[in-house]
Amino acid sequence: MDMIGKIRRMHFRQNKSAQVIARSTGLSRNTVRTWLRQPGDVVPRYAARRTQPSRKLAPYVEWLRQAVAMDAQRAAAQRRTARALHAELKRQGDDGAYSRVTDLLRAWPQADGTSAVHAFVPLTFALGEAFQFDWSEESMVVGGVPYRVQVAHVKLCASRAFWLGAYPSQGHEMLFDAPTQAFAAFGGVPHRGIYDNMKTAVDKVHPRKKRDVNARFAAMCSHYLFDPDFCNVASGWEKAVVEKNVQDSRRRVWIEALSTPWRSFAELNAWLAMRCRALWQEIFHPEFSQFTVAEMLEHEQPHLMPMPTAFDGYVDNTVKVSSTCLVAMAGNRYSVPCELAGRRVSTRVYPTEVVVVHDGVCVAHHARLANRGQTPYDWQHDVPLIQRKPGALRNGAPFADLPQPLPQLRQALLRQGRGRPAHGPGAGAGARIRAGGGAGGRRAGAPSHGPVRAHQCGAWGQRDGALADRPPARPSDHGLDDGRSTPRRHGPL
Repeated sequence: MDMIGKIRRMHFRQNKSAQVIARSTGLSRNTVRTWLRQPGDVVPRYAARRTQPSRKLAPYVEWLRQAVAMDAQRAAAQRRTARALHAELKRQGDDGAYSRVTDLLRAWPQADGTSAVHAFVPLTFALGEAFQFDWSEESMVVGGVPYRVQVAHVKLCASRAFWLGAYPSQGHEMLFDAPTQAFAAFGGVPHRGIYDNMKTAVDKVHPRKKRDVNARFAAMCSHYLFDPDFCNVASGWEKAVVEKNVQDSRRRVWIEALSTPWRSFAELNAWLAMRCRALWQEIFHPEFSQFTVAEMLEHEQPHLMPMPTAFDGYVDNTVKVSSTCLVAMAGNRYSVPCELAGRRVSTRVYPTEVVVVHDGVCVAHHARLANRGQTPYDWQHDVPLIQRKPGALRNGAPFADLPQPLPQLRQALLRQGRGRPAHGPGAGAGARIRAGGGAGGRRAGAPSHGPVRAHQCGAWGQRDGALADRPPARPSDHGLDDGRSTPRRHGPL
């Protein structure tokens, strides 16, 4: 409009001709004349150019239309691009330019009344009907180690109450723990759960809605009595409620979380739980703006199924105990009772702990380590082994960090030359420790635990009755020759 006003002033005030105006403005004389014919308050508009197929392309228009219609029935990854269609036209004898093909393909949706922009139908959910689940990824430092933290999002579709959980991976044990924590916070379980086709939940995707559901995932759904519903492939909009939550949580939660040093995932998840509950009080429901999310959750809770006992969501692996009384799991090694060396045991992996089970009995329990290349020991697992290898008290890795006052006792025994059992049954320090079970241990012959879950396993759950019937050790077993009081040099344990 600025240029139009300038042209009109030059013509009607200064009486300049269209030719002079065109020379001074650099515009075409035809353009100047066109603008001068228009009323002063009307902006000149040019009619859109009608795209017509070139004469060279005309014989191939029908083939091109059929090719486009055929590709519309295929998956997006299998459809031919405009350049591939142009290459096929050239093989058929067309020597037209590539831009002619793209202009024609671009004009067809507009002429047919269709558009490349997708349209969606808004969804509505009844109270207690469904929740949606999704993963997102955030880069942050936990315990001094940089992680690509996997964040589980669980959101109720009706009240829009949500729950966040941070994990080091997207394993089965994490997939089971996230809804367990969310249902406990929501105060119940909805009737239906909406998931995408993640590998931990779906073993195989068949055409349409048929799925081969993972057995452990199906067991969790059966325990909580909700019906799993899987989205169509590459159709994230079918769970748009939780997809929006991924975007909102980055602004509301993770900007603050990234600026805070976290010592562990447990500390991070405790803060996330507090932050989620605080946001319920601050955020208003998008459809019922007079209610907060917390108030809508109170309306929805009577429609939820009461929370049952927590699902025992572990991942079970059968491994062999090494000669150093360790089992390998996820890049780390965990100690087990020495009597199980060389045997096969079951490791039950939880998000925060590792439980070792043998013959249905919990024999070891450790906090799960997030980093790799670490070996947590339980010194009580190797106490029976000291009878045969008393020199292990001096430099054995399991005895490097003994609880007080056991280090003083060890030093006293080593100074007195009694870091090994004396002759005779029950006289040696190792025998006394084994008989008493150590700090917090059990006496030999005590009844073993029954079938056990992770929280039922004590610090020393091994069955030490297997060693009770062993004959007393001979002096040579303790590194002594007859009449000698100095220990032999020990080889590898």
